[in-house]
Amino acid sequence: MSFFEKLKNGLTKTKNAIFGKIDALFKHFVRVDEDLFDELEELLIEADIGVELTEEILDKLREQVKDARAKEPEEVKRMLYDILRGMMGENDSLHLDTAPSVILVIGVNGVGKTTSIGKIAAELKRQKKKVIVAAGDTFRAAAAEQLAVWCNRAGVDLIRQGEGADSAAVVFDAINAAKSRHADVLIVDTAGRLHNKKNLMDELAKINRVISRELPDASRETLLVLDATTGQNGIMQAKEFKEAAQITGLILTKLDGTAKGGVVLSIKRTLDIPVKFIGVGEGIDDMQPFDADKFAEALFS
Repeated sequence: MSFFEKLKNGLTKTKNAIFGKIDALFKHFVRVDEDLFDELEELLIEADIGVELTEEILDKLREQVKDARAKEPEEVKRMLYDILRGMMGENDSLHLDTAPSVILVIGVNGVGKTTSIGKIAAELKRQKKKVIVAAGDTFRAAAAEQLAVWCNRAGVDLIRQGEGADSAAVVFDAINAAKSRHADVLIVDTAGRLHNKKNLMDELAKINRVISRELPDASRETLLVLDATTGQNGIMQAKEFKEAAQITGLILTKLDGTAKGGVVLSIKRTLDIPVKFIGVGEGIDDMQPFDADKFAEALFS
């Protein structure tokens, strides 16, 4: 099964629960009026697009309907889908221009951070890149063991120390390994929880200082992993991490487990951070670079 087919299947809950209702709504109404817009507003909010963004979408739609003097609900539906696709933005792939380049992966525990690292490592290896992973989450018990399983599946090297070791020291060792082994990409796992938020953010800052000192000219990506099923709570997590790190992209996991795929739009507009990877399953091949056109086609077709 191609990833596009997996994507379509993975977004079935969102499509059936939300966009199926939107289709039915436009078929039910015989004219374009405020009752139509009121019901549409409820459905968009239900899709976890968010109240403010929903209002923005409806304002644009009203304006387009007025300018085009649209009277047929089907015509308005096409306008809506064009607006939604436009808000997804353009595709933004990883910028890995140096050898090694660094991908720092951050996010709270439970969002799928470790599995995302394994899947991205596998995707990069398929692109013929040599990948090394640093087990920088030394705070959580068994974090390195879980990461080792995924690195073994992906067929990439893992640099680790014991539980409770200094994360920055692990990253330092991994950078040296990346240099000596002529790696193309170093992926760094980080702690998703420490004793408090300040400790967590201080740890990220310390890791960043080591990377800047040892690889000052390296291309760097800082990817925040969010669980799509948490919806608006995920956006709150992103805002907190954005205060401590210069996030360059998002990884959205578990899109197959939610009927609220509209969170992609909400995150993009609220945070102005591109979605770079999406996951729609548990398999090592079930995460791919985000393609806005394919996402829209899977959702709206």
